Formats: sequence, C-alpha cells, structure tokens
Amino acid sequence: MAFRSREVLEAWVEEFLALGYPLAGTLRVMDQDGGDGADTGLVGVHLAHASTITYLQPETPTSHRWVVALEPREETVVLDSPGLLHLATELSTVSALCAFLQAKSAGHEPTSG
Repeated sequence: MAFRSREVLEAWVEEFLALGYPLAGTLRVMDQDGGDGADTGLVGVHLAHASTITYLQPETPTSHRWVVALEPREETVVLDSPGLLHLATELSTVSALCAFLQAKSAGHEPTSG
C-alpha cells in the first residue's frame, strides 16, 4: 500500500521546488484522511493566472499513479496572449510536479513500525 504522510509529501514538495521550476502560484500539502485514518496524499495548487481550484492526488488510495483535478468554474477566464502563456507555464509546472510525485511515490518504501 502506498504511504503518504504529510511529512513525506512536504519533503517531496520542497525537493520539487528546489529543482527550480517556474511557479507563480503556491503549493501546499493539505490534510486528507482515508477511511482508516491514514494519510492519502493531497497537494493543493493556487494558480496565479486562473482561480480554478486545482489539486494533485493519487488516483486511488493504494495507487502510485498521481492525477491532477481542475474543478469546474462558475466564471469565464479571459486572458490575453501573455496571460495565456503564463497560465500554460503554470500548468506545465503542475504537470512536472504530478510526474515528480508519481516517481517519488513509486520509489517510496514505507518504514515498518
């Protein structure tokens, strides 16, 4: 079973940020407990160029595969060419973070206690 404590995810996010990807918005590890009280993994992203609620999480509680959810919006986002380029850069960074978390999750072996 995949193991994703808040501490592990925070360390992974810090490691990702140290790689120097451009980030106009913010990232934060969020609390999300599974049915048995175990951490299931959730990273929230606040995009600077669109107010869409965005988060990354494992596809299922036991999966090493990570997915990105972009929740529906009530308002239309209107961007000019530079604004759209900035949003595309943000989404590229979110994509890289998703791949990074998936690789870290696949290589993570929980310690037995």
